Amino acid sequence: MAFAGNCGISLDLTSRGKSLFQTLYAEELGLVLEVSKENLAVVLRELTTAGVTADIIGQVTSTPTIEVMVDKVSHLNEETSVLRDVWEATSFELEKLQRLASCVESEKEGLKTRHEPLWELSFVPSSTDEKYLSSTFKPKVAVIREEGSNGDREMSAAFYAAGFEPWDVTMSDLLNGDITLQHFRGIVFVGGFSYADVLDSAKGWSASIRFNQPLLNQFQEFYKRPDTFSLGVCNGCQLMALLGWVPGPQVGGVHGAGGDPSQPRFIHNESGRFECRFTSVTIKDSPAIMFRGMEGSTLGVWAAHGEGRAYFPDDGVLDRLLHSDLAPLRYCDDDGNPTEVYPFNVNGSPLGVAAICSPDGRHLAMMPHPERCFLMWQFPWYPKQWNVSKEGPSPWLRMFQNAREWCSEEA
Repeated sequence: MAFAGNCGISLDLTSRGKSLFQTLYAEELGLVLEVSKENLAVVLRELTTAGVTADIIGQVTSTPTIEVMVDKVSHLNEETSVLRDVWEATSFELEKLQRLASCVESEKEGLKTRHEPLWELSFVPSSTDEKYLSSTFKPKVAVIREEGSNGDREMSAAFYAAGFEPWDVTMSDLLNGDITLQHFRGIVFVGGFSYADVLDSAKGWSASIRFNQPLLNQFQEFYKRPDTFSLGVCNGCQLMALLGWVPGPQVGGVHGAGGDPSQPRFIHNESGRFECRFTSVTIKDSPAIMFRGMEGSTLGVWAAHGEGRAYFPDDGVLDRLLHSDLAPLRYCDDDGNPTEVYPFNVNGSPLGVAAICSPDGRHLAMMPHPERCFLMWQFPWYPKQWNVSKEGPSPWLRMFQNAREWCSEEA
């Protein structure tokens, strides 16, 4: 518990005539329970009433030091980080066989100064307006998936919760002409591992669009329609980059055609392995319609990918992208500052870039997964001061609600 919380503990054990090993390593059912001083008497009374033996063995301290005393004699007094390094030494050595060694060292050293993330919200999360949920004419959004996609269900749920009518659309539907994009206000390229990431992430998916001229024309027409929006998450983010949808031809890259060496794209993580973490991000000012009113917020989000490092072959494109505020989402440290330090930055993206949008804000590609945490119970942790309900919507639902409101404005 002390290792995980980066805090200290002070243990004062009484031997009661038995050896220290007999006291600590008795093969009996035991439980360490932390309670506040205000509740201590009540808890002890309830345990005694239930016939459960309980002893006070120590307390948590704000100073990250672990002290163990037996019969008032100190047997151990060491910094928490030192003991944690000893405890995790074998694990870190094994990790060096799977990850870039410098990343392992970065995470190991970073643990010594970790603290509770300073998450802040610039708005109060709320449920979707009933007028959108009960509307007879909901805007249609195509949730597009390919062989190997796995994020379509939660994506559909998120858009449905925001008042959309989500359609399950496969690439086969589009290639066969069973469905066209002309009736949709939005399209979403979901996460997953299309074609098992053979030839790198989203290469096969993008090829199925780029090398089918009628389908490519259909996507191009959708992109240019002023009343449409698109979202690409994870594998879908990689796809949108390969298609040149973000940041767009006005900034850099060739729209739809591919093959432009200056086109930003997403490559293998710096650590050299798949990363799955609940990481901190901060939302910057940008034209992205889905981040309206969320600027200035810092919060957690799920990230799960092996090829999420933003790569800008042309520094000029990166400069124009930053100058135009087209990188609305950044990986950040516990203090909320954009960072390139691992593991806060899970993939090594320059300047912590986690998302790219088009200049008009209608098209957004992001590596993290907001659809996997649009409800508060999907958060593993959040600050006590947040004005939210554990059973209610999370801040990430606002993204999808923003898209719904935009559709009403542009109707």
